[in-house]
Amino acid sequence: MRIAAIADIHLGEDSGGRLRPAFEELGECADVLLVAGDLTRHGSLAEAGVVARELTGLPVPVLAVLGNHDHHSDAGDEITALLEDHGVRVLEGDAVTVDVGGRRLGVAGVKGFGGGFAGACASEFGEREMKDFVGHTAASADRLRGALKEVGDADVRVAMTHYAPIPETLAGEPEQIYPFLGSYLFGEVIDEAGVDLAVHGHAHFGSEKGNTPAGVPVRNVAQPIIRTAFATYVLPETG
Repeated sequence: MRIAAIADIHLGEDSGGRLRPAFEELGECADVLLVAGDLTRHGSLAEAGVVARELTGLPVPVLAVLGNHDHHSDAGDEITALLEDHGVRVLEGDAVTVDVGGRRLGVAGVKGFGGGFAGACASEFGEREMKDFVGHTAASADRLRGALKEVGDADVRVAMTHYAPIPETLAGEPEQIYPFLGSYLFGEVIDEAGVDLAVHGHAHFGSEKGNTPAGVPVRNVAQPIIRTAFATYVLPETG
C-alpha cells in the first residue's frame, strides 16, 4: 500500500492553489493521503475553508488530524465539521478502514499532546495545572489506544498524531522544548498495538526518520522536514 503523508502545511487565506496541483496527481503514486495536523496558520474558519478547497475531490481518500495551530482560535469543532463537509475525514480518537485493492488499511488518529520522554517528562503530581497538563496527554493516549483497537485485523495499520511519539524524530529541535513537542505515552501505545507505521508532524526542525523501542517506523512528515508536497511510504516495507 502506498501512503502519502504531509503535516504542517499552515495554509492561510492567501494560500489557495499552493498544493492543489501536486495533490491532484496523488492517484498516480498513492492510495491514501494522511494530513498530520497544523493545516492552518491560526485556526480560523477562513483558513480552514482554503484547506478544504485544497483537499476536496482528490483521487484518493483524505484522512487528517488537527494540530495545535488548528485549535488556536478555539474553533476545532467547526474546522472539523467544515473539512468533513468537504470529504476530509478528521480523526480524534477514532479510526477509518480503507479498502485498497482488496486489502484493508486501518488508520487511527489523534492530535496528541506534550509531556516529554523517558528521563525528562512531566508527571501527574503537584499543582492542578500540572495534573491537568499530564492528564490531557494520558487521556489522548488512551483515545489512540481505543482507536487502534477499532482497526482490528486490518492488513496494514497506521497511527497518525500531530505530536511526536518518540524523541528521535525531534533531533534538530532544542532539547529544552521536547516536552512541548510530544510524549512517550503515544510511543508506548503504538508499540502495544504493533502498527506498521506511525506518522506525525509539529517538529519543523526535527528529523524525518526514527523507530519506537519495539521497532515501529516513525516518520515526521512536517513539510519543512520533507520539503515537498507530500512524502510517500510503501507498506509493507521491503529491504
